[in-house]
Amino acid sequence: METAPKPGRDVPPKKDKLQTKRKKPRRYWEEETVPTRDGASAGPPCNKKNRELRPQRRKNAHILKKSRISKKPQVPKKPREWKNPESQRSLSGAQDPFPGPAPVPVEVVQKFCRIDKSRKLPRSKAKTRSRLEVAEAEEEETSIKAARSELLLAEEPGFLEGEDGEDTAKICQADIVEAVDIASAAKHFDLNLRQFGPYRLNYSRTGRHLAFGGRRGHVAALDWVTKKLMCEINVMEAVRDIRFLHSEALLAVAQNRWLHIYDNQGIELHCIRRCDRVTRLEFLPFHFLLATASETGFLTYLDVSVGKIVAALNARAGRLDVMSQNPYNAVIHLGHSNGTVSLWSPAMKEPLAKILCHRGGVRAVAVDSTGTYMATSGLDHQLKIFDLRGTYQPLSTRTLPHGAGHLAFSQRGLLVAGMGDVVNIWAGQGKASPPSLEQPYLTHRLSGPVHGLQFCPFEDVLGVGHSGGITSMLVPGAGEPNFDGLESNPYRSRKQRQEWEVKALLEKVPAELICLDPRALAKVDVISLEQGKKERIERLGYDPEAKAPFQPKPKQKGRSSTASLVKRKRKVMDEEHRDKVRQSLQQQQQQQQRHKEVKAKSTGARPSALDRFVR
Repeated sequence: METAPKPGRDVPPKKDKLQTKRKKPRRYWEEETVPTRDGASAGPPCNKKNRELRPQRRKNAHILKKSRISKKPQVPKKPREWKNPESQRSLSGAQDPFPGPAPVPVEVVQKFCRIDKSRKLPRSKAKTRSRLEVAEAEEEETSIKAARSELLLAEEPGFLEGEDGEDTAKICQADIVEAVDIASAAKHFDLNLRQFGPYRLNYSRTGRHLAFGGRRGHVAALDWVTKKLMCEINVMEAVRDIRFLHSEALLAVAQNRWLHIYDNQGIELHCIRRCDRVTRLEFLPFHFLLATASETGFLTYLDVSVGKIVAALNARAGRLDVMSQNPYNAVIHLGHSNGTVSLWSPAMKEPLAKILCHRGGVRAVAVDSTGTYMATSGLDHQLKIFDLRGTYQPLSTRTLPHGAGHLAFSQRGLLVAGMGDVVNIWAGQGKASPPSLEQPYLTHRLSGPVHGLQFCPFEDVLGVGHSGGITSMLVPGAGEPNFDGLESNPYRSRKQRQEWEVKALLEKVPAELICLDPRALAKVDVISLEQGKKERIERLGYDPEAKAPFQPKPKQKGRSSTASLVKRKRKVMDEEHRDKVRQSLQQQQQQQQRHKEVKAKSTGARPSALDRFVR
């Protein structure tokens, strides 16, 4: 018969809790710990406080409350030490040899920066100043991100270099076509259309579509990359100019009598009879304005989004057949027969500026994409490049044998001039530098006189319209190699085009904001503000913004007597008077200091006999 074991005998004794506690495994990121006296490891650090063995107190023991005022001197708490994340090791245990974000060159960041930090912030309220500082910080962060993402732009601008001592102007188009790849060689083609010439042409903003119109009524639009024809019609009337509107779905044609709008299927949508006898067309994409120049001497702005004429300005200079736009500020440049170029905005009835460019009539005008340089050609056979940054002075001049009838700038700053049946192209040092007129970059002879010129956006292609048809030339280094997919995407679908059109309409810039310096819109017009303030004071008879006179508040217990009120008023008046005296003294000291500096500079020069009369 089995008996249960008695307690204390064959049963093994219970181990202490500290001994039975298992040793926690050490992780690879933890440092090795030394085992304690009882044989247990300290383990990883935790937030809980370590338990200590304390003597138990009796239940009824009297516990003294701690005094709120400590007798010991208070020692300030040490601030928490900030742990540098760079010093922490990775999971593999190795340190990063290049910690933190990649450094960005300052020159690249300045390229994308839009805020001029040399100007100090104006004295304003704390709330406004904090907002300006936050906006500056966001702009700086955005420019750094843009500079860092520039590495993703894989395309580089093309170039044409000859061998040692070789002139690039002697390289013909056939040699360029043989040297480039098959896809680039397909961009060079000739359209033989002698029956309806001469032709005017225009590329869409994306650079994918081409529209051209002949003097004898032939109008066509096509995808020139795939050579797919979109529409082809004959309007049975002379075509003087042709332009794409905000997208390739709409087309504006200046016919002999009126202005007509067609869609990409060749269907006539509108006939605008208020714009009659139009000679030149220009479209402002960010304002949705179609500018027309007519034989009657009127410059008309048509808002294509609502179908209304915004402004009709009389240039008072006779027939207008030379017109160009500044892509930087949307100002229209008109060339006149008296040798002047006038700058126009729909917000003003008079020209913003007039520049005397030639001794004869102006034949052609072109402005580069940055809005810095303007090229003009006149009947005096002169080709000039002007600086538009406030000086309006000619930078370089070249005399041409026949004179240029057509001019155009590329996105990279190349200048092309059409002289009869010859096309000359000049190149500069870069996009922001003016082209050098000393030696041409490329030269090409056509089968007929030139009638229209335009560089294709985002392509190294020059489209030339002449009496024999259309010619597409290869010009290495003409186009911008990288495009913004959200702004001008050559590969966008129909749905993407519709969404872009809605966004562009929501962001349309009013026509009243067109001016010479777009940055002036962010400034405060102090002169107009002061003039309005004076008119308001004259109308009301008093200054509503003037500081009210000091009125002491009434006090109790007999302290609001007449004598005390007068005394308090006089005290405030005395303080204001002291402030004014201090300011006047400071101004006098500054003037004296300036006078001493001027006098010291003058004494440093050679002494004169008239110095005795200087006080």
